[in-house]
Amino acid sequence: MTVPATNSERPSQKLGLLMCIALGMGNMIGSGVFLLPRDLAPLGWNAIVGWLVSIAGTLCLAIVFARLARRLPEGCAAFTYAAAAFGPGTGFIVAWSYWISCWTVVATLAVAAISNMSILMPWLADAGALPAWIAIGCIWFFTLVNLFGVRRAGGAQLLTLGLKLIPVIGAVLVGVWALGTGAAPPPTMTGTEPLSLSGVSSAATLTLFALLGFESACVVSDRVKDPERTIPRATVIAAAAVGLLYLLSCTTVTLMVPLETLQGSNAAYATFFGRLVSPEAGDVVALFAAVAALGALNGFVLLQGDIPRDLAHRRLLPSAFARDNKFASPWITQIVSSGLASVIVYANYSRGLADLFAFMVKVTTSTAIILYIVGAASALVLERQGTIKVSTGFAAATILGFLYSCWAFYGAGVEASLWSLAMTAAGLPIYFAMKRAAPATA
Repeated sequence: MTVPATNSERPSQKLGLLMCIALGMGNMIGSGVFLLPRDLAPLGWNAIVGWLVSIAGTLCLAIVFARLARRLPEGCAAFTYAAAAFGPGTGFIVAWSYWISCWTVVATLAVAAISNMSILMPWLADAGALPAWIAIGCIWFFTLVNLFGVRRAGGAQLLTLGLKLIPVIGAVLVGVWALGTGAAPPPTMTGTEPLSLSGVSSAATLTLFALLGFESACVVSDRVKDPERTIPRATVIAAAAVGLLYLLSCTTVTLMVPLETLQGSNAAYATFFGRLVSPEAGDVVALFAAVAALGALNGFVLLQGDIPRDLAHRRLLPSAFARDNKFASPWITQIVSSGLASVIVYANYSRGLADLFAFMVKVTTSTAIILYIVGAASALVLERQGTIKVSTGFAAATILGFLYSCWAFYGAGVEASLWSLAMTAAGLPIYFAMKRAAPATA
């Protein structure tokens, strides 16, 4: 029998529908979409089909998580869904792996923000300690924001989401204008790969990275007003809205900038606006891309604090991780998580290994996908038990979501997947130690 997490927040301090949507959309729209056109451009039509595959798979998972959230609204989804179907041990491991993915994503986003700002300030691209300390400063700034309560973190998420949507939506509008006025040549697939199963698979693997985070509202269920209604709606809305925006926006950039130009650009959206609007517009968009990374960083800082907090309330982690400050924020958990993220940032910069940074993205992604695989499997078990009402459409979405998650985990690569499994397994000694210390709980 698990012990539900307690919550010291008043209803007025919790997240409503709009902030939950902003949390999901904001965590999905990070740095990935602004880098994707460069990698997707050579794939041509494969990229468009790849987007459709990833969006369909993500929507299936969003529907599954929405139904699970309606049936199991209490506590952190990273623990609750797996524990309901497979027991607290599986719930702990899934929550542990997702927590690891959160603070490593925080590190990744901090580095991505500095990389985008280096377009405006080239000295930031130089290897050395100063860029590392600036990135670490970004982590601790948003940690401070979160320490002042979930509503302040949600407000920051709304603000940054509004800013990051400007270049994403703006690219579609500029593309329509350019085609209508003849300011740009007609889109072409010249020089791209022909449509093929392997090409679609490559594109879908790339686009998957940009769609992670739709489950964010589920992870902070105890911080949400009326979670039975709010979380399912926010989860599906966020996944559908971002999927549509990505398909339209990224495809516009990919089709309207010459292939050779995109392949030589580290900031595809800035290049797009610089060519079709003005060089100054390109510089502004580079700044918005940095804001996008920082906004997602803020959202994942919120998540990285709540997961250990929930586990500590269930007596699966030391009680110190459950301590809240006067703003109902888990200050010890936040300090530990951001400290780990800071170490990751400094290690990457001090080594100057761009390949290591790219590998870290794959590791964190495959670690996060463990939640999707087990979440979909949990839904299948709960359907069979009769805990969740089954319909033909929902059963199909659950099966497709499970298969898509397994395929995505495989697509991250063998090495990255093995690393994610190793880091996940590292939580097992902690679980067994806590169980021995309190055998009658959790």
